[in-house]
Amino acid sequence: MSDILQLAPQNVWKHFYSLTQIPRPSGHIEKVTEFLVNFGKGLGLESFVDEIGNVIIRKPATPGMENRRGVILQAHMDMVPQKNNDTVHDFTKDPIETRVDGDWVKAKGTTLGADNGLGVAAAMAVLEATDLKHGPLEVLITKDEETGMVGAFGLKPGILQGDILLNLDSEEEGELYIGCAGGIDFTATLEYKEEAPAEGFVARKLTLKGLRGGHSGLEINEGRGNANKLLVRVVHDLLLEFDCQLASFEGGNMRNAIPREAHAVMLFNPEDMDGLDDYIREYEAQIAAEYAPIEQGISLKMEEVDVPATVVPEEIQDSMVNVLMACQDGVMRMIPTVPDTVETSSNLAIVLIGGGKADVRILARSSCDTMKDFLADSLTACFSMAGMKVELSGNYSGWQPNVDSPILHAMKLSYKEQFGTEPAVKVIHAGLECGIIGAIYKNLDMISFGPTLRSPHSPDERAYIPSVGKFYDFLVATLEKTPEK
Repeated sequence: MSDILQLAPQNVWKHFYSLTQIPRPSGHIEKVTEFLVNFGKGLGLESFVDEIGNVIIRKPATPGMENRRGVILQAHMDMVPQKNNDTVHDFTKDPIETRVDGDWVKAKGTTLGADNGLGVAAAMAVLEATDLKHGPLEVLITKDEETGMVGAFGLKPGILQGDILLNLDSEEEGELYIGCAGGIDFTATLEYKEEAPAEGFVARKLTLKGLRGGHSGLEINEGRGNANKLLVRVVHDLLLEFDCQLASFEGGNMRNAIPREAHAVMLFNPEDMDGLDDYIREYEAQIAAEYAPIEQGISLKMEEVDVPATVVPEEIQDSMVNVLMACQDGVMRMIPTVPDTVETSSNLAIVLIGGGKADVRILARSSCDTMKDFLADSLTACFSMAGMKVELSGNYSGWQPNVDSPILHAMKLSYKEQFGTEPAVKVIHAGLECGIIGAIYKNLDMISFGPTLRSPHSPDERAYIPSVGKFYDFLVATLEKTPEK
């Protein structure tokens, strides 16, 4: 039996445990979709899947609450599949193994899926409860949020009936989010003709790992290392200092996760390898010193591998290394009026070079649409100079704050009554589905909140146990105090 089943509130943790037993990485959500629909139908509630694949479950108002505004509880069903290099785990087949570590719930070497599994579990607990007071309820559980907010983008007008949307996908208990950044997916590609390696050269694989990674919206301001940026810097300097060639480069696997590992295969002239081992050790120490104390486990290692059949042509190699060195990564600007909040940033998320093709993917974010467009134009100009084909997709605007929101005022009063302190009201740099849903349903009154999580999108993801009970109690109280129609 899992330890988390003994945690309070048990009605939330039992549903979260059920979700950990169902593989649900983005792009593989068939089983969890079926599970959620069957859960709703098992309660005798209207439950269905819409055209794009979102699950919608409706629960009537409790007696005496029929005159309240309808509430939509919204979360997403997919999770980010990240694991440590030494962890054996198939996210499409294996359940998540959880453990309790003091006041935290963690997974064993993988992402936990509390983003956004705890939001889904809280909504399930509300649907199942028979002792709550609430107006008309809908639960909207979207598909593939982590890989482009697919479910939110595909939501059709006229399906949702509620007036208030409570997004359960924030990661700091005691904070109410009333706005978020918009985003755009940037993809640059290039095809090239491979060449045979120089005769007599030997091959080495460089691996940079041990970085913290994390959520490219929530933790981009912390200055964490980006494995792609760091390793391309190493490759750049090796090409200058040694007689060598680049055969392949691979780093990152999720657009909204700061990459934790990257690998490059390079070929070296045996006559020019004196000092190479020392050079790599010194480089590892240099990077570790630069990123202390933000990063404490940086590892840069080199190993002998078989000589590959082909390498990247020198002209393409130099162009790719130069453009990756030059491109914007990390925080670009803070919000001028809220200087402790990131306004504009980019994440060099995925780099794949090899097999005759280069593929680079970046997620650009900004709460200012004009700055988002400027960042996208800057990246386009940068990669176009390298001769790459650029495509922009998934463009969505930020969610503009409404400080006069009726549900915001009700929730602030309710939180203070329950816990004796005022909740913090904030704008988040991460992309929330509120912005997309609000563009389709323009009159929704929206708030985002949730329990405290740390390091989502990385194997260090963890949920703060005491915050889950407060989050759920606050959700229940909010439903009871929903304004009248």
